[in-house]
Amino acid sequence: MSRELSELYRSLAADADARDLGVPEVLRHQADRRARLRVAGSTLAVALVVVGVAVGTQVVAPQSATVPSPAGTPTPPAPPSASPSPSVTGGSASPPVSPIPPGRSPGTTATSPGALGAAQPRTPTGIPDRAFFRLAAANQIGIAPEFRDVEVLPDLCGARYSSEGAIVQRRTRNVVYKLPQNPGAGHVPDGTYTHSITIYRAGRADDLLDELRRAVRDCPQQERPGDSAPVLSRQRLLTDTRYGDESVLFEMRRPDQDVNGDPTGVEDVRLIRAIRVGDVVTILWEQGWENTSSQRAQVDADSARAVAAVKVWLG
Repeated sequence: MSRELSELYRSLAADADARDLGVPEVLRHQADRRARLRVAGSTLAVALVVVGVAVGTQVVAPQSATVPSPAGTPTPPAPPSASPSPSVTGGSASPPVSPIPPGRSPGTTATSPGALGAAQPRTPTGIPDRAFFRLAAANQIGIAPEFRDVEVLPDLCGARYSSEGAIVQRRTRNVVYKLPQNPGAGHVPDGTYTHSITIYRAGRADDLLDELRRAVRDCPQQERPGDSAPVLSRQRLLTDTRYGDESVLFEMRRPDQDVNGDPTGVEDVRLIRAIRVGDVVTILWEQGWENTSSQRAQVDADSARAVAAVKVWLG
């Protein structure tokens, strides 16, 4: 053994002799305490590891969130809520708010398609003189129209019109005219009109036109008084260019007679047109003058004037 090692052993022995190593019970108690501390430390370390794993999972895993719908995908509407019931105190609940149709600003009111752009004709209560048309200058013969209380339609096999019960007011006049190519004042007229304007209760004017069409169809021919003996008159509806809101045109034909009652070989033609404008009906019944017949072009021109006058009157 070397000298250095011997010196180390002696130093160790001297140091051990100077220390109190204690009794065995103390040594066992200290060993048990150190064991308990090691177990507690191990448990704490495991707990820390578990917490770290949980936190790491939250950090790494994506959080759940509502994924927005792709652009252009309609959002489902929320279910309508029930209307609020009246309060316990007796006050009425606020009325539900109606949804606003697409394309309409809040506060606007829906209008029917026919109400856009023009006011609906009003139902008048009286017929002024200005509601009647004035003959064109070329048709005037110097005889002023005369208001008369006469029939506004010819007899059609005794037809009756239930729309008569819906009349508000009616005015009728007699109009004498000449054709443009014939001389004026001092000469024989070319024809006359029984011209009437009738106001019906709202929504009833079209009944008259329906009844008139039916009356003409149901009376294709009938005997009418002639100059010396009854003559056979034939009636038929004619295709009509629309006047006003709707119109009906028909003709009455019968053999013409001379002053002695003998047939002349030609036919006497009468044209009658009824025109509706709103709740108003104007009728032109052309009755000729001394064996003259109605001229379609003249009746058409005066029908247009009659409609224009009614529209101006109604505004």
